[in-house]
Amino acid sequence: MRAQRRTFIALAAASFATLGFAQAPAGYPASYQAVVDAAKKEGKVLVYTPTDAAAGRPLVREFEAMYPGVKVEYSDMNTTELFNRFISENAAGAASADVVWSSAMDQQIKLVSDGYAQPYESPEAKALPAWAVYKNQAYGTTFEPVGIVYNKRLLKENEVPKTRADFITLLKSDEKRFQGKVTSFDIEKSGSGFLFLSNDVGIAPNTWDVVKTMSGSGVKLQSSSGTMMERISSGENIIGYNMFLSYAHARAKKDQSIGYAYLSDYTLVLSRVAFISKNAKNPNAAKLWLDYLLSKKGQTTLSTASELYSIRPDVDGETTMAALTKQLGSNLKPIAIDDKLLAYLDQTKRVEFLKQWQQNIKK
Repeated sequence: MRAQRRTFIALAAASFATLGFAQAPAGYPASYQAVVDAAKKEGKVLVYTPTDAAAGRPLVREFEAMYPGVKVEYSDMNTTELFNRFISENAAGAASADVVWSSAMDQQIKLVSDGYAQPYESPEAKALPAWAVYKNQAYGTTFEPVGIVYNKRLLKENEVPKTRADFITLLKSDEKRFQGKVTSFDIEKSGSGFLFLSNDVGIAPNTWDVVKTMSGSGVKLQSSSGTMMERISSGENIIGYNMFLSYAHARAKKDQSIGYAYLSDYTLVLSRVAFISKNAKNPNAAKLWLDYLLSKKGQTTLSTASELYSIRPDVDGETTMAALTKQLGSNLKPIAIDDKLLAYLDQTKRVEFLKQWQQNIKK
C-alpha cells in the first residue's frame, strides 16, 4: 500500500511539473514554495540593468523555463541613467524596477544605504564569498576582471602592455601613432568608469600619470563598453584602458580583431551587484530572479552562455572565479561590496575627484 501511495505521489508530482507549475529548487526550505506560488500570481519581474541584453538573454530564457508564467521584463540601460531613473521613479511613486542589477557597485551600495532595498536572506548566500554579501540586502553576482582591450591587427603581441607603466611607455613611444587612437570610460557619464578609476587611485600611485598620458594621446572617452569595443574592432581605436574583459572574452571568440590582456601589477575585479527594491511591485518574482542568479545553475549559465564570469567557487570552467584565481592569484583585486564603496559618493569628495580628473584629462 505504501509503495502504491509513493508511486501515486511521484506521478502526481510529474503531472504537476508537466502542466507547467513551478516548484521550489531542490534543497530550498519547504516554505519557499509559497514564494514560487506568489511569484506565479505576480506574473513578472522587472529588472533594470546595464548588462547587455545579449548577455542577459540566456539567463532570461532559463529562468522563464524554470518558472513558467513568470516573465522577465529586462530593461538594459547605462549605469548613470539607471541610477537616476530608479531614484526619480521611486520619488514620484511611479512603477519602477523590482530588481536592480548593476555593474556600478558604488551606486548600488548608495541606493541600499539610502533605503531603496528590502532585506532578503537568499538561500544561496552561503555559497558566495563573504565580501560579496552586503547586509543581506545586496549580493555580488559576477567576478569580472578589468584590463586592456586592443586591436590585434594594429598592435603586435610583443607590444601589448603587461603593467600600467608599460601602458604609459607604449603611448609615449610613438605619440603620432596613438594620437586619437586610445579609448576609456568617461567617468562623468559612466558609473562603472568612475568606480574603476577611483579604485585605481586607491591602489596605484601612477594612476593620474595614466590619465595624463591618455589625455596627451587625445583619448576618446565613452560611456558605453559596446561603443569602445566596436571602435577598437574597426581600428578607429587601437587600445582601450579599464575595460570589461568579460565582454572582450566573448567578443574575441567571434571577432579576430579583438585581443585583451590582464595587467600583472594588479587586476581589478568587478562584481555586478543585485538587490530587490523596497517598493517592488513583484517582490516574490524578484526573489526568484535573485536566487536564480546566485544559484549554481544560474551561475553556470552566466559563466558559459552569458560569459560574465561566475562568482561561486564551486562553478568550474574558463570564465569563473576559480579559473581566474588559479591564473592570477594575488594579482587579483576584487572590489569588496562594503561601506568603503560610499567614499567617493560623498558629494564633497566626488566633486574633488572629478575636478582632479578634469585637470588631468583636459577634455
